[in-house]
Amino acid sequence: MADKLTRILYVEDDPDIQTVARIALETLGGFTVKICSSGNEALGQAPGFQPQLILLDVMMPAMDGPSTLKMLRELPQFATTPAIFMTAKVQPSEIARYLELGAVDVVPKPFDPMTLSNQVLTIWERCHV
Repeated sequence: MADKLTRILYVEDDPDIQTVARIALETLGGFTVKICSSGNEALGQAPGFQPQLILLDVMMPAMDGPSTLKMLRELPQFATTPAIFMTAKVQPSEIARYLELGAVDVVPKPFDPMTLSNQVLTIWERCHV
């Protein structure tokens, strides 16, 4: 059986979305969530938190989601950590680009808080068969 998903690093610059996602993932999913408001914060927090999965907003000021993922991938312990982009930009060509950048999947925004933890868990299980 695959490792049980417990620790998620969520990188999102919008405080309202952070709050909704935290409640959805912690309360409904039972996950431990570390929220970072920027790519730089994620790079600083990730090594101490050791996430099993990374959720990344695509559009953020300063360092966007794809740049953040690239930087995280350069740290050996996160070279293969599954990453999911969360974005409103979900045209097929955009999704294909995110997958090429190393994401395992894309969760469209706005997401449904009632199903977010199940979506994340389904993606996790698909990655750990």
